Amino acid sequence: ALAAAAGPASLMLAGCQRVEQAPALSYTLLDGRRSDLAALRGHVVLVNFWATDCAPCVEEMPAMVANWRRFSPQGFETLAVSMSYDAPALVANFAQSRQLPFPVVIDNTGEIARRLGNVEFTPTSLLINKRGEIVKRWVGKTDFAAIAPLIADLDRES
Repeated sequence: ALAAAAGPASLMLAGCQRVEQAPALSYTLLDGRRSDLAALRGHVVLVNFWATDCAPCVEEMPAMVANWRRFSPQGFETLAVSMSYDAPALVANFAQSRQLPFPVVIDNTGEIARRLGNVEFTPTSLLINKRGEIVKRWVGKTDFAAIAPLIADLDRES
């Protein structure tokens, strides 16, 4: 529809998509270890921005855990990035009480949210392929059943 509305010149580009490379960025995990997105190259990665006071975030966490359990044996990674306004003690308590099995990142400066598209709303999620390209971005609760085929397809890519 976009190509038709834009005119004949854009028809040649209809099949092309702009690929957004995930930025090189470092982060601190809840346990204090430092890591970076570059270390996850070669893996399909879900980055989920959330907050302890965000009802949809809390509601989707069990499905996010189930999704991680389903795909992590194939190398799938999940990063749960808490927003800068969320108190680290609340984040730590949430992660511990819910026994989150994937890394939790504290974005205390807001740099990760800024660098990954100026994320302001929670939940916001990004799916990154093995080449470090952001292939999907959405705001709002994730339908993990709906994105499972996409994760499986991305996992099969080399």
